[in-house]
Amino acid sequence: MDFRGSHITSVTQFDRAAIERVFDVADSMQPFARRERRTNALDGAILGNMFFEPSTRTRFSFGCAFNLLGGYVRETSDIKTSSISKGESLYDTARVVSGYSDIIVMRHPQAGSVEEFARASRVPVINGGDGPNEHPSQALLDLYTIKKELNANGRKIDGMRIAMVGDLKHGRTVHSLSQLLLLFNNITFTLISPLELKMPEGIVSELRAAGHSVIETDDMEKGLNDNDTVYLTRIQEERFSSRLEANIYRGRFKLNQEIYTRNCAPNTVIMHPLPRDSREDANELDNDLNQHPNLAIFRQTDNGVVVRMALFALILDVVELVEAKSSEVKWYTASRFDN
Repeated sequence: MDFRGSHITSVTQFDRAAIERVFDVADSMQPFARRERRTNALDGAILGNMFFEPSTRTRFSFGCAFNLLGGYVRETSDIKTSSISKGESLYDTARVVSGYSDIIVMRHPQAGSVEEFARASRVPVINGGDGPNEHPSQALLDLYTIKKELNANGRKIDGMRIAMVGDLKHGRTVHSLSQLLLLFNNITFTLISPLELKMPEGIVSELRAAGHSVIETDDMEKGLNDNDTVYLTRIQEERFSSRLEANIYRGRFKLNQEIYTRNCAPNTVIMHPLPRDSREDANELDNDLNQHPNLAIFRQTDNGVVVRMALFALILDVVELVEAKSSEVKWYTASRFDN
């Protein structure tokens, strides 16, 4: 895969070699993310951060990643404050904003919208999430996290066992992660969800056709047994026709210390794309696991910065320039970033 000048709109663009390239560059970005070194490789470059759906981690980490490479960020964070609310088309918006930017990250509530936007853009576009469809950079950072967590325990992605839990119908993070895992070998997927919120059949069929084992169940405690990784998701309230409909499923699948200890192997990694729903009636990932050494959710978010730095560096072709235009940081201690 040639990253230079490319749009990143779908995980289907990646093969294993491309994934490994992103991960190798992400590893090299660690000193910059940890504030041990700094670079101005993207000095003068502008990121257009366009988020037409609520976001904290994705929007913030893309902005931080670009800043850490020396670039500038301009953004909009509400569709109501953009000209789209006045009836402007995605085509016109793309033509205009791409004239102001060197690269664009876009999130939009409609599936396929980012692809449509990218076709009109004059600069590369990265999909920051398009409705229930895809979230490529989240899938990459999730896979990067899985690799690092498994490697720490002497295991690999090939041959692993992963449980995906929650709203698998609407969860774009599990859709995209599953698509990336198609490229690996002999994985066992346990898909735990209400029957009405099952993983789309097309994705399940693809996993099985690729030689993976897929178990679908609505029995959470049974499904948690014998996994290397448990990946939880919240009920995607914003994808339902009403909050009342979402409430039917809220709180049905919860993981806490007691359930984890009773059902999970001692080294089972706990992941969640965040935000976790901490309201009492939901609480799919309990705070009593916050200090658990296998809780990887904050290592996951840290990894989002280096993976997104890697995507910017590869697309804008500054990987070698980053190290060449870097210096040690004297004014900051990196120790606060230790986990």
